[in-house]
Amino acid sequence: MGEAANAGSDGAAAAAVGLPAGGGTECQSKPSSAHFVLVHGIGHGAWCWYKIRPLLESSGHKVSCLDLKSAGIDTSDASSVLTFHDYNQPLIDFLSALPPHDQVILVGHSAGGLSVTDAIHKVGKKIHVAIYVGATMLRSGFSTDLDVLHGAPDLSEYGDVYELGFGLGLDQPPTRCIIKKEFQRKLMYNLSPLEDSILASMLLRPGPIMALQQARFSEGPETDQVKRVYIKTLHDRVLTPDQQDEMIKRWPPSQVFELESDHSPIFSTPFELFSSLLKASSSTLCN
Repeated sequence: MGEAANAGSDGAAAAAVGLPAGGGTECQSKPSSAHFVLVHGIGHGAWCWYKIRPLLESSGHKVSCLDLKSAGIDTSDASSVLTFHDYNQPLIDFLSALPPHDQVILVGHSAGGLSVTDAIHKVGKKIHVAIYVGATMLRSGFSTDLDVLHGAPDLSEYGDVYELGFGLGLDQPPTRCIIKKEFQRKLMYNLSPLEDSILASMLLRPGPIMALQQARFSEGPETDQVKRVYIKTLHDRVLTPDQQDEMIKRWPPSQVFELESDHSPIFSTPFELFSSLLKASSSTLCN
């Protein structure tokens, strides 16, 4: 996927990737604008969408970027967030507070896919389509060893890449983690502009690894009613293309897009990601 472009304001961004402003294709049954809710991965925050948000807004869409607990400007310590329920509560609260008939395009990057799936199970009626961007897409979370194999990064081939924190004591599993600075660009931003990887290195925070590892989901009545789209990141060193293919095979989405990106298309291929988001959302808004 992905036509590179230089996007401007007032709809120029959509035109630059070959799509009309406001959604991509003309729909008669639903409005062309949408509300995108963008969810970051572990260690990141709402800030990481700084390239994508203006592109979507200039195309006439509403955009909300959230900080999950202990992320971004949320003041919680990651070691105090011990359950996935606690970590993802800001997203569930946000969606639950929307007016009864409002639906969103929910987008999750990386570990943000777990947040998206949790929301599908809990508040699926609030979601028109769920989009996973190089993200963990597991129907029931980390319920089996196979889920871990396919949905959790295995960076052991690169050596000792994690800086761990043990908030419950050294005799207990780690409560927080972050990829060491010397590995961040190589693993997460290898195709991204240098200035973006430097920005990320300044803003990344340890994530609540214990909470994420305990992500388990009980299916709700809307589980299979929410349409899902997967956007593959073909040069991903964190969640490899093979892992992404296995998750897609096990829980097939309605559409699959591909990006020639690293783990972070939010930085490395923002215009191509923007184009894929518009195409995914417009095709579902017309259905």
